[in-house]
Amino acid sequence: MEQTIEQLITRVQKTQHGFTDIKNTADELAPLADAKKLRLAKDLFASEIHQARMLAVFLLGQLAPKDEEQLTFLRTRVSHDGDWRVQEILAQAFDYYCAQTGYEHALPIIKSWLADPVANVRRAASEGLRIWTSKPYFRDHPDSAVQLLGALHADESEYVRKSVGNALRDISRKHAELVRAALETWDLSSKQTVQTYKLAGKFL
Repeated sequence: MEQTIEQLITRVQKTQHGFTDIKNTADELAPLADAKKLRLAKDLFASEIHQARMLAVFLLGQLAPKDEEQLTFLRTRVSHDGDWRVQEILAQAFDYYCAQTGYEHALPIIKSWLADPVANVRRAASEGLRIWTSKPYFRDHPDSAVQLLGALHADESEYVRKSVGNALRDISRKHAELVRAALETWDLSSKQTVQTYKLAGKFL
């Protein structure tokens, strides 16, 4: 039986920690026609309930690989949502887009998001692709992942720097020398870089 907006919000609002049931709800809605799914997503995103907006972002993520407008909506609208939990789902939606597009084919978009002036967009890319070197393309080109992430080591946003440092730390488990070589090129005269350096080098 098809659920109304109100029923969906009531269901997902029960999720107080994590997002498993919200994702399960989005997966159940995946077979909907794209036009209906888009209307549903936009109505949910207009809600004051953060769980409803989380569900909306999952649905927009499903649409983004075949609808560039929805990828733009994620980048320009969802990234400005003030709830950190919505931003966590934005990262997942971006990774879904990259997975469906193919990580190598998505490289121009990945680079563009990492260079975006909005910190939440940059963080969605760095966080969404973790663990970077477990993903197709980056599994075979770990140097590319280290280079892309390393470019943000002195990012003005602590939110981004933490994500970058942790992502490089993940990579260092299997590619210690690559990460160590990158870290050796960093200028440690700024406390921002030192913060990223400590996170990235934790296992080195």
